[in-house]
Amino acid sequence: QVQLVESGGGLVQAGGSLRLSCAASGRTFSDYAMGWFRQASGKERELVSTVNWSGGRTYYVDSVKGRFTISRDNAKNTVYLQMNSLKAEDTAVYYCTATSGPYVRYVPEYWGQGTQVTVSS
Repeated sequence: QVQLVESGGGLVQAGGSLRLSCAASGRTFSDYAMGWFRQASGKERELVSTVNWSGGRTYYVDSVKGRFTISRDNAKNTVYLQMNSLKAEDTAVYYCTATSGPYVRYVPEYWGQGTQVTVSS
């Protein structure tokens, strides 16, 4: 089992920045690819970004490219999502996820409880 705990969400004005953190415990962190999903009210959950075990490969959904940066610190068992130039449409609950499966077909095995990000326009 892997436990994931997100932090760093909150209320920010459009154009502002937030950094989400996700602390993992329970298994060897570097054995897992990590990712962030989000779900806005009334919408389906969507994959935002992923990072492979080493941090050398990343993926971003088109709507956040150039604004969001995913990174990980395997020594701290933590993955981050730096979100800049935030827009109202980024408002959602953000979920940290982990998988030991193939990175190229990212299917989460574990989920955090979620953290709310609200961007005011």
